[in-house]
Amino acid sequence: EVQLVESGGGSVQAGGSLRLACEASGSIYLRKCMGWFRQAPGKEREGVASIYIFNNPRPYTYYAPSVQGRFTLSLDSARTTVYLQMDSLKPEDTAMYYCAADSRQCPAWLPTDYNYWGQGTQVTVSS
Repeated sequence: EVQLVESGGGSVQAGGSLRLACEASGSIYLRKCMGWFRQAPGKEREGVASIYIFNNPRPYTYYAPSVQGRFTLSLDSARTTVYLQMDSLKPEDTAMYYCAADSRQCPAWLPTDYNYWGQGTQVTVSS
């Protein structure tokens, strides 16, 4: 079992920044690959970033083209919290953001790739 709790969402103007956090607990094996997804109203859930953290000193990070260069993944020293630093935010980044864990492959970009999900945190970017 894995439990995921997201935080850090909010409202910001275009060009601003937010940092999301995903605090994870439970099996470290099931947390070896984690991802961030987002879902805007009326749209499908899309993969934003993925991080492989198991059994390696420096996690491997992967990003969707739409956020490459603007979003950055990081991990706390205890390897229980994954952060998503979001810079140069755009109105099209507005969505509910979800943290996910336990994928057989990494990176993983489909919602069906993951078995555990957090409750989500809302990000709103105004123009």
